[in-house]
Amino acid sequence: MIRIREVRIIDDEGQQLGVMPTSEALALAQEKGLDLVEVAPTAVPPVCRILDYGQYKYELQKREREQKKKQKSQTFKEVRLAVKIDVHDLRTKARRAAEFLDKGDRVKVTVRFRGREISHANLGRDLLIRTAEELSEHGIIERQPLLEGRSMYIVMAPVEKRPEKKNENGEADASAAAGDTIGDAIAAKGPAPAREPTAPASSEAPAQQGS
Repeated sequence: MIRIREVRIIDDEGQQLGVMPTSEALALAQEKGLDLVEVAPTAVPPVCRILDYGQYKYELQKREREQKKKQKSQTFKEVRLAVKIDVHDLRTKARRAAEFLDKGDRVKVTVRFRGREISHANLGRDLLIRTAEELSEHGIIERQPLLEGRSMYIVMAPVEKRPEKKNENGEADASAAAGDTIGDAIAAKGPAPAREPTAPASSEAPAQQGS
């Protein structure tokens, strides 16, 4: 029930009727067979609309469902890698990340450094970039490699329209043909090839966040 004496009225056609006594506004709504609904209670005076409350409530619930659906479709997942991860584990992690991306989730791919591995952060960066390339049909890099403490990560977002999966032609095997671990493969291949100016690995990285 609206207890304030005066309210500002908007009718069912969206027309501003100005300020009037609440009793008069209620009578006007009843004449139209509609309800008087307070839509801006903090305004001075409060703003009320003449409308069908059932329809108004339905629209609000519909809007809330759409917002929840969008939030659900953007769930944040994480996949963790090690610098010396073996080929089998890397493939398993990549498949998991691909599944998350295909479901519409954003994915954080993290490499954790142990002991002196932190002095070779470039290996972690190469691993992240190569993993992103493996997932290029499923997602795009939203945040470039960022070092935080003893971890480095990228954030990938799902692509809006994913093309049909191409024939792999042994690409997964080629990515680690040089040894038993991905670190061996990267070391054998040498430094990662120079990247296109449009997608530098570090210049676009956001400022380092606090740990």
